[in-house]
Amino acid sequence: MDIRTGQGIDFHRLEEGLELWIGGVPVSSDKGAVAHSDGDVLIHAICDAILGAAALGDIGFHFPDTDPRYKGIDSRILLTKCVELVGLKGYQLVNIDSTVCLEQPKLAPHIDAIRESLAAVTGLDKSRIGVKATTTEKLGFTGRREGIAAQAAVLIRSV
Repeated sequence: MDIRTGQGIDFHRLEEGLELWIGGVPVSSDKGAVAHSDGDVLIHAICDAILGAAALGDIGFHFPDTDPRYKGIDSRILLTKCVELVGLKGYQLVNIDSTVCLEQPKLAPHIDAIRESLAAVTGLDKSRIGVKATTTEKLGFTGRREGIAAQAAVLIRSV
């Protein structure tokens, strides 16, 4: 059996008046992510981790922000395509572990819905999806609420 790991990281600037999507879930906030797509930083990090585990490049290679087809796209569609791409190479997801870094809003009330959303898209059981949230204790661009970041790690195996 071939087992591989991948890691991904993503960042987005935050601005007032935009929607905030995290893990396919709308999160009530006065600021949202500036992006070509819906700006779902968590799904973007997961996509990069999945693609990286299978040595398939990154999200920008497969879904460039210069392509109008991806303007405002629901990132769950991108995640679905990434899972399909690794499947075509003979792999399946085993688990996801991730961390979202932002000062506000607090994500604890949304973690279960985010895990359910990710499970529905990836086909994984919710028990195989870890989602954590942290702040930077008001340090840096996330602490000043100028941006949001996410990291993800995945395990894939040959089928």
